[in-house]
Amino acid sequence: MAVFAANVRRQRAALGLSQELLAERAGVHRTYVGMLERGEKNVTIYNIARIAQALGVTAASLLQLPGNHKSLR
Repeated sequence: MAVFAANVRRQRAALGLSQELLAERAGVHRTYVGMLERGEKNVTIYNIARIAQALGVTAASLLQLPGNHKSLR
């Protein structure tokens, strides 16, 4: 889940979103987003989809190794 964590953090920062705002958009708790970004919590498929939608990217892009995609959009 380190790849997912890094991709979420990178995309969130690129959009200028706080963890709190991302959490609000995704319908999850802010501490959950922080735990995901630190790789402390496993994420469900359901929440991968919710977070991807909140970031405006595909779920698949959040699961790809860096360099395996041209853009997260």
